[in-house]
Amino acid sequence: MVEIKIFRYLLNIFPVRHILYVAIFLLFSPNIQSQITPIKKPERKKIELKYADEDIITRDPQTGKDIHHFLGNVLLEHNEITLSCDSAYYSPDKNQVTAFSKIHIEQGDTLDLFGDYLFYDGKSERALVNGNVELIDKETHLYTDAIDYDVKNRIARYNTKGRITNAGNTLTSIIGIYFVSENFFHFKDSVKIVNPDYVMTADTMDYNTKTETAFFTGPTELNGDSLYLYCEKGWYDTKNDVTRIWKNAVIDNREQIIHGDSLFFDNITGYGQSFGNVVIEDTTNNLIVQGNYAWYFKQPERFMVTDRAMFIQVSRGDSLFLHADTIRAITVSDTSAKGYRLMKAYYGCRVFSKNLQAKCDSLSYSFQDSVIRFYSSPVIWSGENQLTSDSMAIFTKNRQTDRLELYNSAFVISQIDTLRFNQIKGRSLTGYFKNNELYKIDIKGNGELIYYLLDDEDVAGVNTSKCANIEVYVEKGKITEVSENGNPEGFIDPPEPAKPDPIRLKGFNWFDSLKPKKKADIFKE
Repeated sequence: MVEIKIFRYLLNIFPVRHILYVAIFLLFSPNIQSQITPIKKPERKKIELKYADEDIITRDPQTGKDIHHFLGNVLLEHNEITLSCDSAYYSPDKNQVTAFSKIHIEQGDTLDLFGDYLFYDGKSERALVNGNVELIDKETHLYTDAIDYDVKNRIARYNTKGRITNAGNTLTSIIGIYFVSENFFHFKDSVKIVNPDYVMTADTMDYNTKTETAFFTGPTELNGDSLYLYCEKGWYDTKNDVTRIWKNAVIDNREQIIHGDSLFFDNITGYGQSFGNVVIEDTTNNLIVQGNYAWYFKQPERFMVTDRAMFIQVSRGDSLFLHADTIRAITVSDTSAKGYRLMKAYYGCRVFSKNLQAKCDSLSYSFQDSVIRFYSSPVIWSGENQLTSDSMAIFTKNRQTDRLELYNSAFVISQIDTLRFNQIKGRSLTGYFKNNELYKIDIKGNGELIYYLLDDEDVAGVNTSKCANIEVYVEKGKITEVSENGNPEGFIDPPEPAKPDPIRLKGFNWFDSLKPKKKADIFKE
């Protein structure tokens, strides 16, 4: 067979006549021919007896082969393992050992396997150990009732419930596989990690004993004093208290509840990141922040959300929705132990609630006094009324609007028809709310107004005047009464012609096209 292979090889590289010379030479050269022999694989070693108090030899009635019965202080060796026990049966023909009592297998310098009963097959190098089984590999201890250990590949399996201790963690499961060389466990069915700081449960989990990292591939929960976690995929570094989870991921750090497509959290530093469909819930203050990316710190509490960022102040009657390019929150120190939260929103702010809408470039919300402050060309709509000024603030109580203040160049407009608008302006304005609805407006300083008198839906006249202060009453979003105080000067004109010329106070701007008329409008440019 070897000669044929050599002949075929030479045929590819030499002329035929040269190959014939070589073939004849090989056939008639016994010395060379004898040296070309197939390489044989070495046979597996037989199990060797190193010591025993007694060696009783009997004959197997079925096979007629010898069986050794070793008694007392038995020590056997096979390939890279040693085996000690109280007594054992050894079949040299099958290269198998059945051992009893005080079983101890040593492999290398680090692995020890103990039990009450052993069956070992030297051909497959496989050990089946039963009864009070303990496997020790460096810092890892595995306890179970029965184990199937592949000596050659260094893989241990159990399916009768096992308990593993590693560092400060205790892991239990019904089924487990330990890849000794890789320091890697695969657990399945009722998996649990018990740590002084938390308890983790899962359906399927992998665990690296060297890095002390758990990998999740099914529904997983972690419960601790300062942290709750749920996911269906991810990993948790138990040594450094760092986790990265995804697929229905939730982290509750007892300050916020964070949802996202992918979450990262370092429990020691309190720092986390969220990616995709991010939701941060503050259940204490009934607040929710959403977006597609967020970072956050637990102490002192602060976070940033961007990419379709939205802030929600939850209220049973009328929740408030705010969108901006970026939403941030920080904790401001004060005389209290925890300080107070200050939230800021930047670039293209839009606000929507049932009874109040707004737009501005930026705003801030102080949780100390529950005040929302609007900056850079702010506009607020309440019912049919549009309110503008250089800056403004909304004061809230119990998550409901209490009053509204406009500073410098306050201007109120409400539309009668496509050409006619009620207009009131002054230096500053205070609007009062009841059940989240505007019912009274006070204008202070340099008051001016254009107010249409209506008879049902027909215009009966127009009041144009100036005064120091103006008091306006509103019902269901409409102006129902106007009072002028402080040297009023003005007049009431009769009804205008069918197509009147527009009457406008200086600074008039109508921003109805920018008004968010439903929640989805806050995302419109």
